Amino acid sequence: MFRTALRNVLAHKARLLMTVLAVMLGVAFVSGTLVFTNTISDAYQNSSAKGFQGVDVAVQAKYQDSKGDQVGKTPDLTQTLLDKAAKVPGAASATGVVSGFTAIADKHGKLIGGGWQSAGGNYWGTKDARYPLVSGHAPSGAGQVLIDSKTAERAGYKVGDTVRISVNGPVLTPTIAGIFTTDDGNVTAGGSLALFDTATAQQLFGKKGAYDEIDVTAKSGTGQAALKSQLDQALPQKLVETTTGKKLADDQAKQIADGMSGLRQGLLVFAGIALFVGTFIIANTFTMLVAQRTKELALLRAVGASRRQVTRSVLIEAFVVGAVAGVTGLAAGIGIGAGLRALMGSFGASVPDGPLVVTPGTVAAALAVGVVITMLAAWLPGRRAAKIPPVAAMSALHSAPTTKSLVLRNTIGALFSAAGVAVILAATTMSGSDGQAPMGLGAVLLIIGVFVLTPLLSRPLIAAAAPLLRGFGVSGKLARQNSVRNPRRTAATASALMIGLTLITGMTVMAGSLQKSIDKMASAAIRADYVVSMANRNPLSPDVAEKVAATDGVTASSPLRNAASRIGGETEFLTGVDGSAIGKLTDLTVDSGSFKVGGSDVVVDDDTAKSHGWKAGSVFTAHYEDGKAQRLTVAGVYEGNQMIRGIMLDNATLTPHVTDPADMQVMVKTADGATAAAKDELERALGSNPAIQVQDKQDLSDSIAQVFTLILNMVYGLLAMAVIVAVLGVINTLAMSVFERSQEIGMLRAIGLDRKAVKRMVRLESLVISLFGGVLGIGLGVFFGWAAGRLVGAKMPTYELVLPWTRMAVFLLLAGTVGVLAALWPARRAAKLNMLSAIKSE
Repeated sequence: MFRTALRNVLAHKARLLMTVLAVMLGVAFVSGTLVFTNTISDAYQNSSAKGFQGVDVAVQAKYQDSKGDQVGKTPDLTQTLLDKAAKVPGAASATGVVSGFTAIADKHGKLIGGGWQSAGGNYWGTKDARYPLVSGHAPSGAGQVLIDSKTAERAGYKVGDTVRISVNGPVLTPTIAGIFTTDDGNVTAGGSLALFDTATAQQLFGKKGAYDEIDVTAKSGTGQAALKSQLDQALPQKLVETTTGKKLADDQAKQIADGMSGLRQGLLVFAGIALFVGTFIIANTFTMLVAQRTKELALLRAVGASRRQVTRSVLIEAFVVGAVAGVTGLAAGIGIGAGLRALMGSFGASVPDGPLVVTPGTVAAALAVGVVITMLAAWLPGRRAAKIPPVAAMSALHSAPTTKSLVLRNTIGALFSAAGVAVILAATTMSGSDGQAPMGLGAVLLIIGVFVLTPLLSRPLIAAAAPLLRGFGVSGKLARQNSVRNPRRTAATASALMIGLTLITGMTVMAGSLQKSIDKMASAAIRADYVVSMANRNPLSPDVAEKVAATDGVTASSPLRNAASRIGGETEFLTGVDGSAIGKLTDLTVDSGSFKVGGSDVVVDDDTAKSHGWKAGSVFTAHYEDGKAQRLTVAGVYEGNQMIRGIMLDNATLTPHVTDPADMQVMVKTADGATAAAKDELERALGSNPAIQVQDKQDLSDSIAQVFTLILNMVYGLLAMAVIVAVLGVINTLAMSVFERSQEIGMLRAIGLDRKAVKRMVRLESLVISLFGGVLGIGLGVFFGWAAGRLVGAKMPTYELVLPWTRMAVFLLLAGTVGVLAALWPARRAAKLNMLSAIKSE
């Protein structure tokens, strides 16, 4: 039986090629994902480990939790603590570390590093071992800075050049005193690092004589654990905590691995979808192969082969196919992993240097996935073939499914579908995260139910296309009859395409609806013409709001200043605004009271008011971070949203109690509205700072739309794998169907159907099956998009369902195109059949 199975594989090489390709694509996606994430994780971990090489023990400030009416805060690491750490017997040296966001502009004024990986810090003394100098000297004073060698190379800077830098808003123009090298992972991944002398860094980053961290190196012969113990005894444990360099590196490696796991799981989900779609192709292929060899298998049964041996022979074929697909998929996956890494660089999101990582686990997973998926998909056709009695198999090549089996299938499908719809509808009535799990369960049940019911649905839906097919004469009529001749095969072929289009349509509906709701929210809540903020959403210096207010043409402006407080034993964040201007800059619906901000009068969003039991006229006590308390009155309650919410009070009231005031954004209204000239004037007033963005309502909406578009395009790209597999499925099914119907096609040719008509018949059959899958997929996608939108709408009052009719038409056109392209080779093959040879074939 083993030799028989191998001969069958070799005898049907062409027929199994599409199956191998389908499995190979899925395996390639899985192995490519593992190679890609392992490579990035390993590169960041190695880079991170290098960054901790000079740190034996790190001393960090311990956050003081909020207690009673006292606002929690992080104490300063003072010079006194640094001196104590340096005098510990096992310490060779102690370095005070200061760090923060620092944007560097290139010679054209463009931001280097994209903002998110733009960092700054302090250079310790005249020779800092952490940052070896390539050229120049240590910085001295506010007029000098060091930059990393990679940034200098990318931007063309050299020692003595003037560079534009921004820390929290205002533009600085220091001279480059030197260039240094670093193993910092952010720098090697495309970011930038600027270093000032310690006093300047403390001033710029708001430390004023304090440090973010104290790094201590051990003397020769002193271990990290021993040094940590000495520091614990010398330093106040209530204010600081100590961590060994090894633990810091291990924790950082774990964080990187955890971060990669989310990306890995997301990519593997799409790989699983491709494999799930591929399962239909494998099952279809083996069903047809087994059906074509029914007499052969029956003969084996007649000469003594058992049912188990027949099933085993089919599984051996599947094992060989899966093994070949697994090996080729692994090789392709390694290429995909390398390609994805290179692709990140083209998007400006490069990663630290490092080798391509192919672990034994990746190899094992690729081979296991290829073999297991193929064997599972082939098991049912093999078992079904083994159950056919030899006499019945020899007397008829095809056995139509019994009425009982079809009724059972339709009943099961109806139950699953009804359960799925019921669970999804129930989930839409839940709030937020509570409904996510039921929604996912309902979606799975409904997809399974529709898949099981697809043979039943195929007849009426394909029959609806009959009027269109009549225009193609005999070819159209034959195509319609062929497409419903074997409903199970048609269902399996169409379902592969259905799943891909369901996900694509659902994501498109969600993205379009969310974008519309955010547009409505921005236009409804904001009257301001512009919003000024840092490119990386870091806090702005108060100087920015002052410069904006003094700009020509500005009629009203207000910074939004956040500060923590304690109210009723709970931590609440206050938003400081310009009380006289905020009413001109926002358009919030007031539920009760008036929108009055000034002195002790505040306004509160409805959710906060409800949680505290406040209403217009309520009085409460706020305890600020400086320990002082103040009685505040709720002048009004407004409807909050995702853009504006919380407790608003006048900055004149809040700022005296804030140690280091910083603004999240500044809202601006100009005399001429949102014009290009007004925007240019604001940007000039802020020094044409590349780290600051001035956005109008459309810019805000577009920036959010860019995120949705990026995510959507990524999803399209990832789901394209499933669509490609579905195309292979259509080709495979048609090719096998043509082979199976060789005698019938030969007879049609003999009675007058020419080659063009045969080609047209096969192409129309493929088109009908693909459009059937497309209609089901788009319908399910719209339903899922609506249901998920109901879940989101509970938290977003402006949410409304938007059906992207144009894109859905494109998706349907795509499905039809898939059908036409997939039929090219099978149609050509059918037309080239020799009619006499075909008539004589069995």
